[in-house]
Amino acid sequence: MFLLILLYLMLVLLRPQEYPALEDAHLPLLPVTLVLALCGWLISRTKSFGSPQYLLLGAFLAVMMLSEVMNGWFGGLLTELLQFGPVVAAFVILSNAITSTRQVFIVMAVFVVCATVLALHGIEQARTGIGWTGVPLIQDGRIQYVGIFNDPNDLGMLFVLSLPMAMALSGRGGAFGLRRLFWLGAGVLLLYGIYLTDSRGALLAVAALLGVWLWRKYGLVAAALLGSMGLAGLLLLPSRLSDLSPDEESASGRVDAWYEGFQMFFSHPVFGVGADNFTDYNNLTAHNSLILVLAETGFVGFTLWLGFVGYCFWMMLTVLRHQPELPDASAIAAWRTERAIAMTLLLSLSGWLATAFFLSRSYTVVLYLLTALVVAAYANARRQFASLPGFDLGRDWVRLAATAAMAVVGLYVVVRVLLAFQ
Repeated sequence: MFLLILLYLMLVLLRPQEYPALEDAHLPLLPVTLVLALCGWLISRTKSFGSPQYLLLGAFLAVMMLSEVMNGWFGGLLTELLQFGPVVAAFVILSNAITSTRQVFIVMAVFVVCATVLALHGIEQARTGIGWTGVPLIQDGRIQYVGIFNDPNDLGMLFVLSLPMAMALSGRGGAFGLRRLFWLGAGVLLLYGIYLTDSRGALLAVAALLGVWLWRKYGLVAAALLGSMGLAGLLLLPSRLSDLSPDEESASGRVDAWYEGFQMFFSHPVFGVGADNFTDYNNLTAHNSLILVLAETGFVGFTLWLGFVGYCFWMMLTVLRHQPELPDASAIAAWRTERAIAMTLLLSLSGWLATAFFLSRSYTVVLYLLTALVVAAYANARRQFASLPGFDLGRDWVRLAATAAMAVVGLYVVVRVLLAFQ
């Protein structure tokens, strides 16, 4: 099961089945691999649904389906099941397949290696104008890939969330320093790839990564000060980030889309306007993953989705704040490793969230493969350190709904302020 879902992860990221030379063959590599992995999971004895994310994601799929029915399209039940159901399956299989710290690092390595391959493809594009896939630069000179990464912003998102994993792997040493050099080199290539995407969201996410790392390392004041300096340095780079302002055309279009998303929410507050229906009401997509979910699935879906993502952050912070009793040197070393994993995945989640704030990527599989790794890492840490707390969704419902309500208010205030500056 682990090898099959690992192959699925590689196919999701590398996407050879979508190279122009192979696209006409219509090879069903992804669905076949996922079905085989699902069969392996069904016959395995390592099924676990202890984390609240399982129930939240299943309920979110149900709400997506129901949102279509509530808006008069009963055929949307099957459509959403077929579109988002495989994503849910991939999350469940990967989070169950990872049962050891070694496997956590293997999945991180797959993320980094695949992302580095895509960065090398982008470097070739930037140098020659076209990559080995046959895909050229987009018209404004930014790099792209195939499939779900044909947008430079999506490519930048993958590079950003993989960057902390490369740094974590570089710290493990071995092979006379060559392993460290390899992963550091991958990190440099990912940074260069981010620059070549010229994605403002990805560049801001790098600053966010720096800020979160500084916060955990030196405290909030140092993070704010040094993070601001890092952001100022990014603004000096020759990139689209230096053109960012509320009244710039691209930014203005995003803010207008956010406002329209709130109008959809106000008119359909419970279940939204229906999953994948945002562009039926506005000519642009939401360009914000949170507002997209709020507009399309209403407050019910938004609460479930925000809880799903929020628990992932909460798990990693719990590991970083927990202080178990460590009876011997081996326990100390094991706990240090688990803390390093938690810090890495917290940074990856933060990088994803920073980019997702400017993109409509609420339903794409990359998020759910990352969160599957988070859930598996926490379950693995609990198996080793029983004092780590579990999470009770039944006890947290009120807190979850209150947090979602505050997030809605906060997002609306941000939108109104940005509109005032246009």
